[in-house]
Amino acid sequence: MTKPNIVVIYCDDLGYGDLGCYGSDAIRTPHLDALARQGVRFTNWYSNSPVCSPSRAALLTGLYPAKTGVSHILEGKRGTAGLKPEARTLPERLKEFGYSTALYGKWHLGSAEATKPNARGFDEYFGFQAGCVDYYSHIFYWGMPHTNPVHDLWSNGEEVWHDGEYLTHLITDKSVDFIERNRAADKPFFLYAAYNAPHYPMHAPEKYMKRYKHLPRDRQLMAAMISAVDDGVGEIVAALKRNGIDENTLIFFSSDNGPSSESRNFLDGTEDVYYGGSAGIFRGHKGSLFEGGIREPAILVYPAAVPADQVCEEVGMMADILPTVMEFAGLPVPSPGEIDGFSVAGMITKGEKTPHQQIFWEYGSQLAVREGKWKLVLGGKLDFDRLQPDDVHLSDLEADPGERVNLKDQFPELASRLEGEIRAWYEQLKAQAGS
Repeated sequence: MTKPNIVVIYCDDLGYGDLGCYGSDAIRTPHLDALARQGVRFTNWYSNSPVCSPSRAALLTGLYPAKTGVSHILEGKRGTAGLKPEARTLPERLKEFGYSTALYGKWHLGSAEATKPNARGFDEYFGFQAGCVDYYSHIFYWGMPHTNPVHDLWSNGEEVWHDGEYLTHLITDKSVDFIERNRAADKPFFLYAAYNAPHYPMHAPEKYMKRYKHLPRDRQLMAAMISAVDDGVGEIVAALKRNGIDENTLIFFSSDNGPSSESRNFLDGTEDVYYGGSAGIFRGHKGSLFEGGIREPAILVYPAAVPADQVCEEVGMMADILPTVMEFAGLPVPSPGEIDGFSVAGMITKGEKTPHQQIFWEYGSQLAVREGKWKLVLGGKLDFDRLQPDDVHLSDLEADPGERVNLKDQFPELASRLEGEIRAWYEQLKAQAGS
């Protein structure tokens, strides 16, 4: 069998409960629902960070974020440093074995020359380098002086202008075109379609708004933005099928972190109208190490090797994608000492248990660890601003997936052991990251 094509489709601030196949009662996502039936739908899949830049760093490198040099949200101004040179990316690894590579959409891993997409393994790049842009003008406003917004749309190293064109559609069109151009090539391809939806600012074309005219304005707009992505996924899958390469293409779909409750998701800065997504039954939002900030919808499809119609309850994380792709492609898988992720190929083809005994997180003043059914959060926040009252929160995720009940006093020895292990991990991480 020839090496598989690889397609990674990544959303921005998508909530666990905002897809039909993950239980949304309002948002219709027929293309993603169909994709889930063709492969594996994960129910215990985690981002390695509750915010965008570190999550994307882990996805592309197989490393915990701090080791990549990206442990926080990167600034939007031009020339911002990003990924460390030694943090090798998935496209860099695949190019060594003949893959064509392309990124369309959000990068957010550095805008200094040495950290731009073309310098980090992508043959082709169209998109923006900062954390978010206006969907129609492609200008980055957030955190910048009002008198000095930054236009942020690029085709490789050239600044380009597509005023008035909806960015979700541009990302889809570029992705489909890449597939069409590579269908007859003698070498496989890696496509990273990095949608910025449903990250603020809250913009959606009228045709999608009409689909949800029965919903309140806040839910209507969020649903419309997600439906535009769902249609884009449908077009990407259709292009693979139209060109007869869908059977030998691995598709992974997920999002960088949970739904946002930031100020720009509120109308006029008030809490009367909240344009936020849903974390489903989970507690917390973007910026939080409770489940709502880090547990993500995730779908993997590879018809040539992965049985269809699976629901996988085993634990996985974004850093697992790099070694999983390498194993399915028959390429050298980095050793556990080189990266932090593990291949989950056996988990989804042979029914094996998760390769993870523990998964750790660090973000700002928060630390967390999951071990089996147990989850410990230290210094937890519910979002960027609201603190969790308990400094130490122990949950049994099987009995209480919403992390509503703190069991630290019922299981003090377990809580103490996990706290000691996560603090030891964090000290080792800081030493390895050189911080």
